[in-house]
Amino acid sequence: DLNNHQSVISHLLTQVRIGMDLTKITLPTFILETRSLLEMYADFFAHTDLFLRIAEIKNSHERMIQVVKWYLSTFHAGRKSPVPKKPYNPILGEVFQCWYDIPEYSSSDNANVCDGPIPWATKDQLTFVAEQVSHHPPISAFYAEHLDKRIQLDGYTWTKSKFLGLSIGVHMVGKAVLSLLDFNEEYEFTFPSAFGRSILTVPWFELGGQVTINCSKSGYSSNIDFVTKPFYGGKKHQIQGSIFGPDKKVLHTIEGEWNGTMFIKTGKKQEIFLSTNNAVSYKKKTRSLVEQLDNESRKLWKEVSYYLHTKQIELATDAKQRIEQKQRDESKLRKERNLKWKPRYFNEKGDNWVYINPLIKRLHNKI
Repeated sequence: DLNNHQSVISHLLTQVRIGMDLTKITLPTFILETRSLLEMYADFFAHTDLFLRIAEIKNSHERMIQVVKWYLSTFHAGRKSPVPKKPYNPILGEVFQCWYDIPEYSSSDNANVCDGPIPWATKDQLTFVAEQVSHHPPISAFYAEHLDKRIQLDGYTWTKSKFLGLSIGVHMVGKAVLSLLDFNEEYEFTFPSAFGRSILTVPWFELGGQVTINCSKSGYSSNIDFVTKPFYGGKKHQIQGSIFGPDKKVLHTIEGEWNGTMFIKTGKKQEIFLSTNNAVSYKKKTRSLVEQLDNESRKLWKEVSYYLHTKQIELATDAKQRIEQKQRDESKLRKERNLKWKPRYFNEKGDNWVYINPLIKRLHNKI
């Protein structure tokens, strides 16, 4: 209901000033999306086949192209609704686990990967785990692997939101590293910023800013600009990117819409690079709520989600406040006892967060 939306936003605007950090503001419950931010990161792997294909390509130039193709496929999957909705802020210690079945990659040997992030998954499934590892700043760490393809990805990110007048900007701090164990290659990449626009009228969402993808071993790299729509004219959701060779010469340019069709140009020749509408999306699989632990995202937020789905907004708000209060109480208790929070799946390493028992380490230990 748009009027309701506007009155809430107007009320919010009385609490903020331009440039202000929005992490301190409590958003009304009904503009929430019924899932946790941790689950949203799993959508990076919705086009699982594009991700796994990276590990099959024998030539480093072609591999870089495939990394860029997979990367550019990851943003539209997590954004089903044209209206910007906000996922739940994960609480400290919250965990989300899932796996993906990819029929064309299924193998007859379906032994469980007992020492992997999801011990009941098999070696031909892509597994994913995310954990909220810090409350201030609110850092989420995530890890994915596929044992048969010997590919893994370690990432961490946190968001800084700023109020920009008629829009809200969410800056993504952090990075991810994709490792191909058979080629001894690592691809390091960053994330674009997100913007909720026209928050007083009909809100919409866009991405903006430049990201980089680098492979120091092969020397290939890529810069991609997520172009924000100018105030007058111009198109929404545009990207412009380049892929560079080891000599830093431009080999390919890419343009189009990150949530539509993108084209790649090599010399004078242009062809379709990726059409997100035609790309196959794979469904994430999770354990049933009965089997989940209390700190797993869907179980943790299940009351809030239920009340939001059934439009019982006040009950949803109460349920959300109970979760947040419990987090505050536990934090206070740790402070009084001088205890430091220790994440279960990730370790802090310099400025980065890394998964405690990645595939590369487990395979290395078996040698």
